[in-house]
Amino acid sequence: MRFGSTLAAAATLVAACAAADVDPIVIKGSKFFYSTNGTEFFLRGVAYQEEFAGNGSTSSSVQYRDPLANRDACARDVPLLTQLRTNTIRVYAVDPTANHDDCMQMLSDAGIYVIADLGEPKNSINRDTPQWNQEIYSRYEAVVDNLMQYNNTLGFFAGNEVTNLPNNTEASAFVKAAVRDVKAYIVSRDYRPVGVGYATNDDDQRTDIAEYFNCGDASSSIDFYGYNIYSWCGESTYRTSQYQARTQEFSNYNVPVFFAEYGCNKAQPRIFEEVGTLYGPDMTKVWSGGIVYMYYQEANDYGLVTIGSDDQATKLPDFSALSSQIARVTPSGVAMSAYSPTNQAQACPTQDSAWSASERLPPTPNNAVCSCMVQSLNCTAQDDISEEDITTNFDYLCDPNNGDYCSGILANGSTGDYGAYSMCNAAERVSWAFNAFFEDQRRNNPQNTDPCNFNGAARTQTGRASGNCRNVVDQAGGSGTGAITSAPAPSSTSSGGPAASSSTGAASVLVVPSFSLGMLQMAVYVTIAGLVGAGMIIL
Repeated sequence: MRFGSTLAAAATLVAACAAADVDPIVIKGSKFFYSTNGTEFFLRGVAYQEEFAGNGSTSSSVQYRDPLANRDACARDVPLLTQLRTNTIRVYAVDPTANHDDCMQMLSDAGIYVIADLGEPKNSINRDTPQWNQEIYSRYEAVVDNLMQYNNTLGFFAGNEVTNLPNNTEASAFVKAAVRDVKAYIVSRDYRPVGVGYATNDDDQRTDIAEYFNCGDASSSIDFYGYNIYSWCGESTYRTSQYQARTQEFSNYNVPVFFAEYGCNKAQPRIFEEVGTLYGPDMTKVWSGGIVYMYYQEANDYGLVTIGSDDQATKLPDFSALSSQIARVTPSGVAMSAYSPTNQAQACPTQDSAWSASERLPPTPNNAVCSCMVQSLNCTAQDDISEEDITTNFDYLCDPNNGDYCSGILANGSTGDYGAYSMCNAAERVSWAFNAFFEDQRRNNPQNTDPCNFNGAARTQTGRASGNCRNVVDQAGGSGTGAITSAPAPSSTSSGGPAASSSTGAASVLVVPSFSLGMLQMAVYVTIAGLVGAGMIIL
């Protein structure tokens, strides 16, 4: 059977026959439940993305492949994912301008949800130079807008392993601000309630990180917590793998926790003995399942399948081992009607030599505020200023040895001191620094006859601010360090997405539609999987 005709027939059959009944999943306390019958929901997940390391670093050169924009790959892979009883995939970077209809439909027809990380290699919160600004926020908004079109979007990660050492813990303040603002954005758009969480690594900062993202006001704390853990390697036990210790540590957490990545590969092939424990009685009281790392075989050697030059998938030994282990698990949860949550939010960690992130968070990016600021300046960046010019001038103007020109645009996640305009985009922030230097020179160095040149990177204008803008500028003050508590509403910066939909869910309950396939529909899907598999999968 030819690849093209098989794929077309399969897609047509899915669309025609796999209509799904929506059964919302709700979060109550630290657990997920099916709303219709009140049984507990556990993630059986697989990380699904090629050539990507989703940690708290950024790169201007790394490109990523959007796994939800490749219809042919999804048609090839979804049947394999169903063989693993997958009900959730995690994707680390998606293109918010791409069309994801085909892949998301195939996944939903198979009963598979999507948890998506909001960042991408060029645009996310960097652990070494953390910022929460308009560029990053616009990216996150756009991903939300794109994926909220689909009922099988389960949630979003605002960061992945951003803090991993004592010397970069302040970066967590910026990620927590992202959690706060994305949660508020989802509400402002009147989308159905969907959770925003954080995925952490298993290191010495684990306790502080878990407490920090769960503490304080619910509006800025996570809705769920992902734990990347690789401590069970080969033949191990609940105790020696440290699973027991981690379970005890999270026993009083008040939001769902799950393994956002697991599957140590130090012993190969992987045998996945931990699956039985993860979904067994010792852990299901605390954990809501997990996500195996990862589907594609890459240089890091974690793959379940390898993709050949003919674009066919070949199962690796790890695939068979995971399939065998996951087929045996039948996690037993608690009924929603019998469950009365008692866990409370954590206390925030004490700032010390091992933890520096402040409870005070960066301001919410607001392009209207930034526009008001730029309008008020007498010296501003050229419209076509290059990234190189921005970087060069930041390096000079924000060096304290050269003067105080950047207090209004700097952000310090350790002290909790944030310039009123620290959340603006790079061109707007450097405009503030240009103007501060310009005004200082006009006052104190009249011999400088062209203080707004910067080798052609800046230009003069007649600064003005009136009405709401005058109010914004006055609140920020001349130094730009005042708190702006009243500001005009931001204009939309997203690249598009669905129109806002109505939602009647209670604020304390997150509703995510589930899909319950009847026996006839499941039989049709299995038939499709066989047809597609026969054309594209090497067993």
